Amino acid sequence: MASGQLSRDEALECSHSRHACHVMLYSDTASQLFGRIPIRHVVLMQMRFDGLLGFPGGLVEPSEETLEEGLTRELLEELGVAVPVSIEDHVASSFAPSRPGSSSRLMLHFYVKKMEEEGILEVEKAAVSTAVDHGLEVMGMVRVPLYTTKSDGGLPFFLSHSFIGNARSQLVDSLLRLHLVSPQELRHALRSSQRKHSEAARDLRAALELTEAPRR
Repeated sequence: MASGQLSRDEALECSHSRHACHVMLYSDTASQLFGRIPIRHVVLMQMRFDGLLGFPGGLVEPSEETLEEGLTRELLEELGVAVPVSIEDHVASSFAPSRPGSSSRLMLHFYVKKMEEEGILEVEKAAVSTAVDHGLEVMGMVRVPLYTTKSDGGLPFFLSHSFIGNARSQLVDSLLRLHLVSPQELRHALRSSQRKHSEAARDLRAALELTEAPRR
């Protein structure tokens, strides 16, 4: 187990911490982008209310429910459909990065669940039609593009976005561990993403200058 990661049982012994559970839902697919670029896998994330990307889930209360029961309840609220999660889907637990001024530690429990593509489609439809959190805590579900185009579109651009907590690391680790993307492809995407961050910083400075320029 990687440094800083705990087993499920070890994490539950941290009784003075708050607990949150999140899950990566994914499936295989034979779909192709533009009829020629294999998509290979569907991986779901969501755009949160704060503008950050993350995985569906939320706070649970281990004294009143199991982690998996709490996560299933959160998924029903955010996705609009019941997606049962089991202990076998648990990957790792770890403390969330500390925030200035926070008086309590947050324990993050991460799960990965493979589904049939039909189940993924059902989740996507329910998330915009019946989920009570749609448009409130959750702005919408998004698919992670696992391909890289000739102009470095796709995964490199996606990884350059802002993620909540350690969600980006959870995504990268899962893509490698499940062999959804090769190490070579992922390294290229991450390096390209770093360059895009620099370009975005320049664009933001230019946009800021527009707001500071005198208006006639």
